[in-house]
Amino acid sequence: MFKPTPNPPDADCQIESGPESSRNRRPNPIFTILPNVNTETLLVHACETLASASVMASELAFNLNGPKCNLALGIQQMIALAELSVNRVLDHVDPQE
Repeated sequence: MFKPTPNPPDADCQIESGPESSRNRRPNPIFTILPNVNTETLLVHACETLASASVMASELAFNLNGPKCNLALGIQQMIALAELSVNRVLDHVDPQE
């Protein structure tokens, strides 16, 4: 009989708490944002990512019924609110007047 074994903990993903946790944390370099990327570029990518997540949550909601549909729509609404916030910050960084 097959018995699944849990994945071994990843040394880069250990969750620690307390004042020493930030000193011991080693981020995984697979997805890294270069330190010289400007704020406007980061905000534009965040906005595009949130817009894509909003569409995915909406599509998921239309395939669900009842409480699960409501949950997906709630997630979509939270994403939309975050997208509005990012857009507002982007307007302050680069006014289009």
